[in-house]
Amino acid sequence: MKHMKLGSKPDVFQTEGSNIRFVATELATDIVISIGDVKFYLHKFPLLSKSSRLQRLVASSNEESNDEVNISDIPGGASAFEICAKFCYGMIVTLNAYNVLAARCAAEYLEMFETIDKGNLIYKIDVFLTSSIFRTWKDSIIVLQSTKSLLPWSENLKVINHCIDSIASKASIDPSEVEWSYTYNRKKLQSENGVDSHWNGVRMQQMVPKDWWVDDLSELEMDLYKRVLLTIKAKGRTPAVVIGEALRVYAFRRLFGSLEDAVSNGIDCTKRRAVLESIVFLLPTEKGSVSCGFLLKLLNAACLLESGESYRDNLVKRIGTQLDGASVADLLIPATSGENGVYNVDLIMAIVEQFMSHHSDNGKMTFQDDDEIVEVEKFASVSSTSKLAVAKLIDEYLGEIAKDPNLPVLKFIALAEMVSASSRQMHDELYHAIDMYLKEHPSLSKSEKKRLCGLMDCKKLSQEACMHAVQNERLPLRVVVQVLFFEQVRASAASARSDSGADLSSAVHSLLPRENGNSYGSSRSMRLANNCGGSERSSASSDINKNGEDKSITTGKAKVMLMPKMLSKLWSGKTHVGENSSSDTSESPGSANPEEVKSTPSRNTRNSTS
Repeated sequence: MKHMKLGSKPDVFQTEGSNIRFVATELATDIVISIGDVKFYLHKFPLLSKSSRLQRLVASSNEESNDEVNISDIPGGASAFEICAKFCYGMIVTLNAYNVLAARCAAEYLEMFETIDKGNLIYKIDVFLTSSIFRTWKDSIIVLQSTKSLLPWSENLKVINHCIDSIASKASIDPSEVEWSYTYNRKKLQSENGVDSHWNGVRMQQMVPKDWWVDDLSELEMDLYKRVLLTIKAKGRTPAVVIGEALRVYAFRRLFGSLEDAVSNGIDCTKRRAVLESIVFLLPTEKGSVSCGFLLKLLNAACLLESGESYRDNLVKRIGTQLDGASVADLLIPATSGENGVYNVDLIMAIVEQFMSHHSDNGKMTFQDDDEIVEVEKFASVSSTSKLAVAKLIDEYLGEIAKDPNLPVLKFIALAEMVSASSRQMHDELYHAIDMYLKEHPSLSKSEKKRLCGLMDCKKLSQEACMHAVQNERLPLRVVVQVLFFEQVRASAASARSDSGADLSSAVHSLLPRENGNSYGSSRSMRLANNCGGSERSSASSDINKNGEDKSITTGKAKVMLMPKMLSKLWSGKTHVGENSSSDTSESPGSANPEEVKSTPSRNTRNSTS
């Protein structure tokens, strides 16, 4: 830290109690300066020789036969005046970044100009500010922090503007020209930790990151921080990603900490709301300059603080352009007060709508230039990759919000349908979400279950998901039949490619119902066998016929190609008629928590398709 010593005489200012200051000399004092509760017992000559204002005040007090002068409105208070008084006496006084601005404002108030005395205090402080303070990174930040308590003097004296320009200029220079000694909150160098930074006699160059300044500036209040960052952006030499990182660091230090506790405890959040709105205003427009996770945290804060609609809409649009970079945890924004639910699903639906609008096809465009055609193809590939990532993200998000007992089935379906079918390569995550919703909402009607399960394409389930689905008592029987059928088609295709036999093995035949009506296995396997061939399964038969297959299962003559491994998993170990099978003994594919799957009571055998 830079400092400047003024004067040469010893400091003989003394204190009596907490409110009395005096000069210990043989000469009697002849003037009293009052500043609030503090009184200074001093001498007129040294003060009046350097202060034009005190000359006028003393002249007016003499007319009233009063030796006391009140200057309680002096900027910086008693401590700043004491510096000025010591300078008038020629005593040693040390100026640094913490007290120089208060002394400068007090000197301005006292009118300690060059016209009164050559080499007066204002001139000396201005030289110190220009030659030392404004050239030093950390001193400029300290002085800027001190300006708020000295308004409007610090603004009128242009000190704030000088500090901001100095800080912005240093933050905008090439990092290769920055030395770590500039930084205020920097990490220690290896040499400072006792580690030799020399290698074979050559000094190793310390690498300075582009965002070396972001931690230091986060110490500033938002009004000053905003002005500094706008100046940095105006200079145009700092990458947008560095500006974004600076805002992220500031938000975590000044906004996100204990925000939820403050809101829940009813603490006044006016200051936090102003910080949030300023951060949103300062966000760089370039895509990728800030992460999607950070934007979602800002959106969550905007909902908690009940910020204006314009700020929330701005964030929703920004997030919609880069939703593929989000995580499920980022999307779990709590519902606002008054909403009947755990999560704010409507907000996520608005974001997905923005994403789909941003990535929608705008029609065919013809270009003669081959280079332009290549660029369009690359954009289409990126858009397709983004849609696949968002589809997986939304399916995982559906699996989380499905646990909310107050989530309406229509809202669940609406969010799932916002993602195009072509964007889902596999439906395992969607099946897991549907299964979780059925588990947490057992009172759904048959029509609601049918519509819910209609979101899922059985052809896009993995073998593991299919094995789970055929044992899942929560699924309608019609869905299980479809799963079995498409697994049959898949097995037939695999069999055709390998030129293997077309008939079922004897082991598989032993698992199917017998001709005399007796059966092995569970009640669900019995229903599957009996219903697949009868008129009661007309809906399932129509689904099968749509695929161009005539694969009816009849008692005594079973012409099917079911996977033995799946059927053995489905029917093995069940030897009593009417015994129910349950999917609750195995974990749903895609489930990250084994505790999500719990055992449910046995149910009576159903005689009709749900």
